[in-house]
Amino acid sequence: MTRKVAVVTGASRGIGRQLAVDLAKHGFDVACVARSSREQPSKLPGTVEATADLVRSAGREALAVSLDVRDEDAIAAFAERLFESWGRCDLLVNNAAVAPPLPALDDTTRRWRLAVDVNLNGPFYFLYHLGRRMREQGDAHAINLSSLAAAFPAFGRASYTATKLALEGLTQALGHDLAGRVAVNCLRIDVPVWSEGFDTTLAGERKPEYEDPVIISDAVLWLARQPVAHTAKIHSVTGLRAEGIVRPQTRV
Repeated sequence: MTRKVAVVTGASRGIGRQLAVDLAKHGFDVACVARSSREQPSKLPGTVEATADLVRSAGREALAVSLDVRDEDAIAAFAERLFESWGRCDLLVNNAAVAPPLPALDDTTRRWRLAVDVNLNGPFYFLYHLGRRMREQGDAHAINLSSLAAAFPAFGRASYTATKLALEGLTQALGHDLAGRVAVNCLRIDVPVWSEGFDTTLAGERKPEYEDPVIISDAVLWLARQPVAHTAKIHSVTGLRAEGIVRPQTRV
């Protein structure tokens, strides 16, 4: 039986870590990609190596890849390594993102560029360097994770709203370009899902009742099971829940 290979960005914590573990439980070998590593930890808990260990504990192979999604050369080198080592990529999940906490005009232009580079350019680099190989392979899926902010300008963080809205447009365009070979879809996360990063972003604000990140795994696994003709779609968590695809999961 041909192995199934997944790539998850932002895999050191939160949604990305949960995705990597749940994909492993459903038979995927997982390349875990994140900037936070044991050699270069961030202020938030979690490393890409720790996630890779969890994937192996679930009985699948793992690659722990520490890179910055703004670094196209590093992503190109990773794509070469992945296909040399495992020979394929069946599922790419672009999860890594940043949400600068201030209104854009009260923030620095440097953080505007950071949001554009991480939230939009990073996913495109992965789609560019992995997607062309996935197109040759065929029957593959790419899933971009968006946010309610894409449809809610009053969110108050223009860089996040603008980049997530652009990511949804990129999803639709590349879904058209790769039609018949790679399904490219978007999951708009329109409920508050717990992660260490989300907790930090909302520091000092009234925090919502978080849902467990396993709900994102439910949605991603459902999308990965759809025929490749199911492409260029923007699904929301609440929409999939209404269809019975995503289970309500309150985080304790």
